[in-house]
Amino acid sequence: MTGLRDLPSTDSLLKSSSAAELIHLYGRELTLQAVREALERFREAYKPGQIIPSETEFIAQADKALRRWFEPTLRPVLNATGVILHTNLGRAPLSREAIEAVVKVMNGYSSLEFNLENGKRGSRLVHAEELLKRLTGAEAAMVVNNNASAVLLALTALARRRRVIISRSQLVEIGGGFRVPDVMKQSGAHLAEVGTTNRVHLSDYEEALKEPAALVLRAHSSNFRIIGFTSEVALPELAQLAHRYGVGMMDDLGSGTLLDTSRYGLVKEPMVQDSISAGVDLVCFSGDKLLGGPQAGILVGRKECIDRLRKHPLARAVRADKMCLAALSATLMHYLKGDAEQKIPIWQMISASPTEMAHRARLWQTRLGIGEVVKSLSTVGGGSLPEETLAGYSLQLSVSSPDRFLARLRAGEMPVIARIEDDKVLFDPRTIFPTDDERLIEKIHSALREQ
Repeated sequence: MTGLRDLPSTDSLLKSSSAAELIHLYGRELTLQAVREALERFREAYKPGQIIPSETEFIAQADKALRRWFEPTLRPVLNATGVILHTNLGRAPLSREAIEAVVKVMNGYSSLEFNLENGKRGSRLVHAEELLKRLTGAEAAMVVNNNASAVLLALTALARRRRVIISRSQLVEIGGGFRVPDVMKQSGAHLAEVGTTNRVHLSDYEEALKEPAALVLRAHSSNFRIIGFTSEVALPELAQLAHRYGVGMMDDLGSGTLLDTSRYGLVKEPMVQDSISAGVDLVCFSGDKLLGGPQAGILVGRKECIDRLRKHPLARAVRADKMCLAALSATLMHYLKGDAEQKIPIWQMISASPTEMAHRARLWQTRLGIGEVVKSLSTVGGGSLPEETLAGYSLQLSVSSPDRFLARLRAGEMPVIARIEDDKVLFDPRTIFPTDDERLIEKIHSALREQ
């Protein structure tokens, strides 16, 4: 009769030939932890008369645990959802040039905060500034780690303990619980609401400006839309009014774009350079949304405003790192050279025609020998261009359990994320790089075999 006294010792398991490879791969200490945990799990679940596993079985359990411990939680996936800026999937993929720029500065030391001309300490804030100034027409620019930080820094540095005037229709909440009123409270600025939920007039702002204020703020409703009986004040009029009262004008674009989205059949999203032309003193926008670069918060505007932000203590806490600055600079270069549509992945996806999508979906169908090519709609996502869609085609599969099928697609190496419509699984070519077609087809084949 066997019992717990027949369990192999930790020492004997570590000396076994099957443990040697684990020790080589993961080191003795971690292998020891995994073996101890395997033994402890068995002790806790043991029932009298139960057969004691072999040494090989215990080592196999330890191997499984070690693989799990070393498996990264941040992994590449194939995005077949058709949502271009999928927040949960990392938003904008970088261009090849942006990736290469990151690799170059990470492969050794860099001139992050070193002035190569005079051999003295420099500033990391200069690295993307000239590009941003040239592209937007702004007097100055700086980069922080995301747009929420940009807004917080601007309000803290320019409006702490002072009034900031904003339309009630713009007191928005974006993903992750980021609320404009909460950010204002955190910055120490005092919220001064004007207008109503759906309508605001120039006279509403003028009435509010009769009392001292630091800023007039426009927060672009990038992830929702109010329709029907509405009115907003045009940005040039608002900036002109603010300046007449000696108050700064700030524009939080949220997503922000340097290209005209109406060229692609989408509603026209406010462009950064248009805000500068309208007389705005400070514009904030994201780097990883419609710009198509890394996560970053970008501030452009009057030099006086940017200088005040640079000197504020909070600027150090929200500064961008060298990887962000390298990738952002390379991304901005695409706009400067006029090849953003050809080189930046999100613009390649946005500009792709329905004919291209149909061709690729049919290729998938032919390779798989199953499915139907159907009309479908892709979205920009990422809190940009709400309700706007891009017409295209997808591969549609009918499977016995769509949810279980999606779970199989997510398992193993190179997970595939797809979507369900009308109880069928859809794979949208718009968000799959052509170079990933083979991996997608292989993954679908594997999931179909497991049904």
